[in-house]
Amino acid sequence: MSTPEDLPEPDRVEGAPHPRETARLIGQQAAEAAFLEAFNAGRLHHGWLIIGPRGVGKATLAWRIARFLLAAEPAGEAPQGLDIPQDHPVARRMAALAEPRLFLLRRAWDEKKKRLKQVITVDEVRKLGGFFHLSATDGGRRVVIVDSADEMNPSAANALLKLLEEPPADATLLLVSHQPSRLLPTIRSRCRELRCAPLPPADLARAMSAAGSDDNAPPEALSELSGGSVGEALRLSGLGGVDSYTELVALLSTLPRLDRPRALKLAESAAGPRNGERFDLLLRLVDLFLTRTARTGVTGPPLVEAAPGEGELMQRLCPDAAAARDWAELQQQLSTRARHGQAVNLDPAALLLDMFLRINETASRLAARQG
Repeated sequence: MSTPEDLPEPDRVEGAPHPRETARLIGQQAAEAAFLEAFNAGRLHHGWLIIGPRGVGKATLAWRIARFLLAAEPAGEAPQGLDIPQDHPVARRMAALAEPRLFLLRRAWDEKKKRLKQVITVDEVRKLGGFFHLSATDGGRRVVIVDSADEMNPSAANALLKLLEEPPADATLLLVSHQPSRLLPTIRSRCRELRCAPLPPADLARAMSAAGSDDNAPPEALSELSGGSVGEALRLSGLGGVDSYTELVALLSTLPRLDRPRALKLAESAAGPRNGERFDLLLRLVDLFLTRTARTGVTGPPLVEAAPGEGELMQRLCPDAAAARDWAELQQQLSTRARHGQAVNLDPAALLLDMFLRINETASRLAARQG
């Protein structure tokens, strides 16, 4: 039987502190201010939908709001921020997952299969009934964090909707969502929205430092590759993502006369069972390169380069909207092929090399068309 301390947490990014352990939230001042304004004006909604790209601080904001609500004094001057001292009893209990007025709804551990469940099930949502019944005896506010709401199956979503339609007294539900379009429209309509934006390079660098990262990669490049997501930047940092993308751009700079020995060497760097993360990384970087290349034909080269020479290369490969369509079509084809290859365990080196060759074919065809 696994103990709670032994189990993986579905809402934790590997190599980073859990959102409940993160005292500071960087770059989401607008979302914090919107919540605080509602609180101080006496317009505290029972349901809050915290949306934005994955890894930009949505869960950290949810935990900050939860700490604030459970520690806030019922009367007194209007607070100017959400900060709660780390030695506050509520903060200590929440850090230990021992706060009786907080319920964390997330994917559960499947004891039979010895892995996390793929979805949040209705059984997990039904536990909220017992939580609200027991916590009512303590009085005061209760808070539920759902991380993430996107992972609820249909039955779980409908069960949570009933709570949003008839919320218990003094209850606040904080729903974290990376893809709100996947949620029931009725859930979205019963929540007030807080939007978290991608972090600019300076804020991303500060957030990574606060998370304990000592990566000295250019923050502008890391911001471009991660889409302003701290979680994604930490993953990229741990895998040498900026260096790998620079290596990829240097290889593709040889298009349409691909340096095949160099391509084979890069592909073989992802071979073998121990290089699974490297394989996933290269697939993501190839997909990102193609997406940025296709976009160049419509909006021009990227204003910020993620690797030296990237902008000039993309402008050469994709000078107009017609070329953009070709590159966008190739991106979709290779993305589908990559997912299939991973599903059926195709040889990583062979799959990557095939992708490089197909990229070269497209570059050759476009070069011939342009004369």
